[in-house]
Amino acid sequence: MMAILRKNSFVLLLLAAFVLTDVAVSLWDPMVTSRRFYKNDFTKTLYHHDWTAHGPVFYGNSAVTGAYIEPDAKKSPLIEMGLSYGKLTDLKAILEQERFRIEEQLVIGIDVHTMIDSLETDPTYQWFKKPYQPYLYAYRDYFRDSGTEFVRQLYTGAVELDPTKLLAYQPRWIDKELYFGHQTEEELRKKWADYDKRFGWMGEPDYRENLAALDWLLAYAKERSLPLRVVWMPWNRGYELPRYMPGLQQAVNARLQAAGVPVLDKLQGYDPRLFHDLVHLSRQEGAPVFTKEVDAWLASLAKSSK
Repeated sequence: MMAILRKNSFVLLLLAAFVLTDVAVSLWDPMVTSRRFYKNDFTKTLYHHDWTAHGPVFYGNSAVTGAYIEPDAKKSPLIEMGLSYGKLTDLKAILEQERFRIEEQLVIGIDVHTMIDSLETDPTYQWFKKPYQPYLYAYRDYFRDSGTEFVRQLYTGAVELDPTKLLAYQPRWIDKELYFGHQTEEELRKKWADYDKRFGWMGEPDYRENLAALDWLLAYAKERSLPLRVVWMPWNRGYELPRYMPGLQQAVNARLQAAGVPVLDKLQGYDPRLFHDLVHLSRQEGAPVFTKEVDAWLASLAKSSK
């Protein structure tokens, strides 16, 4: 055994160095803590709430981000946790891994994409990293991007003899994407055709995992006596609703009704003039209307429960 260890000592030392480096980097967690690295929407949510990982939540995908306006991050009745391409399976993973503790109430916004199992999402969400997966490997593309910038700045600072440029970097964007203005009719037609080609043919087998996640969330809320509310997020009714939506809405509403969950259905409740595109309300026109209506609805539920 000792002979084998001596023969392979260099390789073993390299392996040990990599493991120790990976552990150190994972403890530092630069994907969350360093502005040198890309930030996903879950990290942005925590950042904009002083890293608070508990409280009442309005969860959903980018439709929620665009539609719900927090009047003040410290005073809002809800923490807006809209995640780019967020699905119910993501919320289930967040709660299972105890990455956030939901208190007081959970509001879930479901739009035409929230329940699609195969919809690609952000691979940097923390719950996707396997426990056995090296940190440096899991986020290798982002280390490559930031590392290239780091080397470039070192070179620039050395060549120009400017020490201020040696460690300079462009802080990564820390705000979520909002939706201003209105897309043209041509852009909307192209977007609808793309959605119809990618998703229009789908049926219940294509949102089975998210229906199971909904069942899990209903049980989770019941076990903890956590008030759960659901909002059907607005769709631009100037265009045909995706063909799978009636069946999906029926399957979801049956579960919600059986569990006694209040539902606010705004799926086709807003004028097309309030939209930026097919699924995102305009921040100037649509979002204030939606926020006022949701807050009033939640207040009425709170009042009736007393």
